[in-house]
Amino acid sequence: MVVIRLSRGGAKRRPFFNIVAASKRDRRDGRFIERVGYYNPVAAGGETGLNIALDRIAYWKEHGAQLSPTVERLVRGYSKAQAV
Repeated sequence: MVVIRLSRGGAKRRPFFNIVAASKRDRRDGRFIERVGYYNPVAAGGETGLNIALDRIAYWKEHGAQLSPTVERLVRGYSKAQAV
């Protein structure tokens, strides 16, 4: 089963998350199928804190992928921000 979830990167106390489509069996930060966006919770100034390819999320959902609860919350907020 494919799941769309966060994969942690960055340094200690400077988290950076890639939003990836990965097999549910693979490790959190391990192998993934496709990177569909990123989330930077400590973005400062003019940096973009969240970027998601909504068309790729829709593609993976059509093919049976499930979103993790955190990614689902981020996508919902991102799509509302894009609509405004």
